[in-house]
Amino acid sequence: MLDDLRWDSELIRRYDLTGPRYTSYPTAVQFHTQVGAFDLLHAMRESRKAVRPLSLYVHVPFCANICYYCACNKVITKDRSRAHVYLQRLEQEIQMIARHVDGRQVVEQLHFGGGTPTFLSHVELRQLMAHLRQHFTLLDDHSGDYGIEIDPREADWSTMGLLRELGFNRVSLGVQDLDPLVQRAINRLQSLEETRAIVEAARTLQFRSVNIDLIYGLPLQTPEGFARTVDEVIALQPDRLSVFNYAHLPERFMPQRRIDTAQLPSAEHKLQILQRTIEQLTQAGYRYIGMDHFALPDDDLAIAQEEGTLQRNFQGYTTHGHCDLIGLGVSAISQIGDLYAQNSNDLNEYQNLIASDQLATKRGLICNDDDRIRRAVIQQLICHCSLDFAPINDEFGIDFRGYFSESWPRLLQMAKDGLIHLDSNGIRVTPAGRLLVRSICMVFDAYMSVQNRQRFSRVI
Repeated sequence: MLDDLRWDSELIRRYDLTGPRYTSYPTAVQFHTQVGAFDLLHAMRESRKAVRPLSLYVHVPFCANICYYCACNKVITKDRSRAHVYLQRLEQEIQMIARHVDGRQVVEQLHFGGGTPTFLSHVELRQLMAHLRQHFTLLDDHSGDYGIEIDPREADWSTMGLLRELGFNRVSLGVQDLDPLVQRAINRLQSLEETRAIVEAARTLQFRSVNIDLIYGLPLQTPEGFARTVDEVIALQPDRLSVFNYAHLPERFMPQRRIDTAQLPSAEHKLQILQRTIEQLTQAGYRYIGMDHFALPDDDLAIAQEEGTLQRNFQGYTTHGHCDLIGLGVSAISQIGDLYAQNSNDLNEYQNLIASDQLATKRGLICNDDDRIRRAVIQQLICHCSLDFAPINDEFGIDFRGYFSESWPRLLQMAKDGLIHLDSNGIRVTPAGRLLVRSICMVFDAYMSVQNRQRFSRVI
């Protein structure tokens, strides 16, 4: 079934709601200020006792240029020296956190995100990685998943060589669209040649995996124009592709106010763009993993999904959901056991807190019993498009039908509409329902409301 994906325009129109991407449940919208540094340290103590493996996320917020569509936590500056103070504080945070980690807790996964991590100089990247290796147990045999986000305009062959030397074996390239008209409208001029050079460098230097990010729904995009971009990207043969829906929320993200809303494609054109993209990628041999993600059949994500071991966390789809995730840097989120904890998203506040020898945890959430049950259900659906009730009943001591009695009428309606197969044993998402799995997951979201939905992008 996982190889099947069917486009059903009528179902999409009915169920194309706004809702979370479920990189966590409960989502970050539910985080509150009653969770702080004490809770983080308590959770880390439990992780240390259990000697659980780790995943590290390091946030580098700086970008030299602003992309109008961007909703990330970033600082736009041409002044490269601004990274100096930030790196001092980041290294201080690494030291503080590492005091509560056991040396036997191996870092199986590492990811540098941003911003633009390669905003940092080669010297600064070397220094940061050396500091991480000094304080955490990083792998030296390239068996870990160590990835970094790349802006091809901010990298070259020497940068890629350095990253490989430092231990990175996965790269994710932001491309978005190769049409010069679209690029000018979003203030991101980036040639195919720049992108190809980085992909070729990654292949030559034996990076294990290359991911390329695309965005549909940007100003001046057309189905024909985006199809040309997809063809060019397929020719580069990335191992994975992420094809994101642009969410235009100018009231929340100031840079988006520079986008002319009259130039945005219509809802109908957005659907045409996505449908055509899916057809192109499927014909090229890519599998739809879910939630805008595609991968070649021999990619780790595709294999994990086939074997039933795929998971999802703040790093997206992953094979390392069993690791405790430690977020480092401004706005970074940690997920340790049942705790979610987020650093301040204000750069000055983050730096001042760390400078005064305090952790920068500002908000978070501790899952209760109900959260744990719903998290397990949503994780299964979003990763595997299926759910057997018996393991949930056994693990949590519930009767699924009784526990989710309020949700049952909506599930019956979804079954009637053809999104799911529903019986006494479980749920199977249909090929037509796979694109709408977020809408199915929302049935099990205890926090979902009309007000909350306004905080999220549309499913498609």
